[in-house]
Amino acid sequence: MGLNLDDKKAVVAEVSAQVANAQTIAVAEYRGIAVGDLTALRAKARESGVYLRVLKNTLVRRAIAGTPFEGLAGDLTGPLIYGISTDPVAAAKVLNDFAKGNDKIVLRAGSYSGKTLDKAGIQALASIPSREELLARLVGVMQAPVSGMAGVLAALAKKREEEGAAA
Repeated sequence: MGLNLDDKKAVVAEVSAQVANAQTIAVAEYRGIAVGDLTALRAKARESGVYLRVLKNTLVRRAIAGTPFEGLAGDLTGPLIYGISTDPVAAAKVLNDFAKGNDKIVLRAGSYSGKTLDKAGIQALASIPSREELLARLVGVMQAPVSGMAGVLAALAKKREEEGAAA
């Protein structure tokens, strides 16, 4: 059943609101995917904070008109599922990881920072560690000298105790 005009306007407004805050849009073709697989993909997207939805391409074209994602409009053909995220890599990572395990999902295109990406670009974007992973690595690097110094001081204290006990 088709959408009436009010429903279409509501969908365009909802997508426009998501796009206004987004840094990345990733698009994949989902032809022939099982309902259970699509449900699993939606759950993964929800965990990652990705807005994931199957939308009419014409409504998405209207929603991205006048935004940095406008260059993506030429790639919007066929049955597509849209991943929109405020995290620069989350949408690409969710769709790319799912496409690795399911041949029915085919990455098509994407857009990041005003640049239109092809399949290889989306895969490259997905391979970048997330913000949380990068912060964890930074904290680990910052803690290494402190923990190393603590180990040296503990070894020095133990050595002095052994020398004191031997004397």
